[in-house]
Amino acid sequence: MTNKILTLASEFGTLRTKWKTLSLYERFEQTIVAILTLVIAVIIALAGWQLLLHTLKLAGSHVINPADPQIFQSLFGMVLTVLIALEFKHTLLVVKHHRRAIVQVRAVVLIALLALVRRFIILDLYQTTPSVIASLAGATLALGIVFWLVASYEPREEDETQE
Repeated sequence: MTNKILTLASEFGTLRTKWKTLSLYERFEQTIVAILTLVIAVIIALAGWQLLLHTLKLAGSHVINPADPQIFQSLFGMVLTVLIALEFKHTLLVVKHHRRAIVQVRAVVLIALLALVRRFIILDLYQTTPSVIASLAGATLALGIVFWLVASYEPREEDETQE
């Protein structure tokens, strides 16, 4: 418990010293990122709570049937919703702590891919038209290519350019 308090105190100290060096716009960005992080944390907590309640309700009523794909689609859709929100919050925390650019293409593409995966999981193949499935597949392929291109691009480190 004492270590957590010391870590929190040192984080506030670091934030205070960083805050003095930031420009007005950088302070604005950091404030917005902090607010978004708080909002996303609340969303994650609520989504996790709903997932837990839904799972307990299904287990309590003995409705979980391995042969019923709709139940598993519903549960995995809820799990992926929580994962998408967690990834978004992680991206905001990276921005907050490392003072990187606000929009990072790799993180945005990863979140979009997770959202498409969620959409595929909850998709009812009997009710969905082939054109919708083809559109989702095309979007997934395009985002996969963009993610591969962005991931394969490695910017040179400052140490390497100074040598």
